[in-house]
Amino acid sequence: MAGFIDAAVQDIDNRLKELREEEQKLVAARAALTAGAKRGPGRPPRTETAAPAAAAPAARRTRRPGRPRGRRGGNTRALQALELVRTQPGITIPQIAESLKIEPNYLYRVMPRLTAEGQVKRIDQGWHPADAPAA
Repeated sequence: MAGFIDAAVQDIDNRLKELREEEQKLVAARAALTAGAKRGPGRPPRTETAAPAAAAPAARRTRRPGRPRGRRGGNTRALQALELVRTQPGITIPQIAESLKIEPNYLYRVMPRLTAEGQVKRIDQGWHPADAPAA
């Protein structure tokens, strides 16, 4: 019976040793995964093997400080569409889109907003300035 107990204790000790080694590996893996957690989602932190800055797109390298990126802001398309409606009363959304060289689906969101702001009104299929008399 003593031999059985000694063997069971030995098996338990061996298994504990394996578990400690596994724990060390898991702790190291967890530390590696959470080391960059402060950065949030997106690119991983730069490593020594990462590509040099010369491989970045030209637009990123040449961007001047203070120059705006991305959107223009200020309802630019809405203002352009409003100007077209003022100069060509009765113009349709496909005609506005063709003039602005954009897809018409965008204008189907812009024009109702201009209507809600009281700047344009729709008569039949055409758009007219809100201050123009009804036809």
